[in-house]
Amino acid sequence: MSKVCQVTGRKRMIGNNVAHSKLRTKRTFDLNLKTKKFWSEAEQRYITLKVSCKGMRIIEKNGLDAVLKDAQKKGYVNLV
Repeated sequence: MSKVCQVTGRKRMIGNNVAHSKLRTKRTFDLNLKTKKFWSEAEQRYITLKVSCKGMRIIEKNGLDAVLKDAQKKGYVNLV
């Protein structure tokens, strides 16, 4: 799973570069992804996730265990 947030499921978007002459060429809008370790109180271990900055804010707000449970239900993250 490269360039996909494991919390929100967001992927990169594809759009156009538009020149002054209205010439359009393809480009990608990449996510602000970070590989970050989070401490899980339920499992008493660190969990490494590839998350966007919005995903980090969601973890701060709702807690890691609740967010991981929701992400597993939606199929964004697989933890062993």
